[in-house]
Amino acid sequence: MSYLERDPYGMYRNQTGPGPRLMGADTLIGDDVYNRQEEKLGDIKEIMLDTASGKIAYAVLSYGGVLTLGEKLFAVPWQALTLDTENKRFILDVSKERVKEAPGFNKDEWPDMVNPSWTQSVNTYYGVRA
Repeated sequence: MSYLERDPYGMYRNQTGPGPRLMGADTLIGDDVYNRQEEKLGDIKEIMLDTASGKIAYAVLSYGGVLTLGEKLFAVPWQALTLDTENKRFILDVSKERVKEAPGFNKDEWPDMVNPSWTQSVNTYYGVRA
């Protein structure tokens, strides 16, 4: 489902709205994530904000499973994602195999996302500089 379909306030229906440079976080949750090979990698389940800096730190991507059973979650640095406005989805420039092998977690055991060594390992995995 794209952000246009989850737009309860109509902010994306015309050219004068916020547009793709400024978007509501709630309208991005559920957006699909694909790679450049047109393979679906999952969808965005949550957007994690760094409340001290006011910046988005991570998107939580889900992969696999059925109706959350067997689903694996991944923290993907926001800088690793590109909004594909034409197809109303995000692009993560990694292979499907790389996502499957990524350090992930399940919904009941979230990592300590403010731990500097965890942050460094995730950023390194996706080739993002902090």
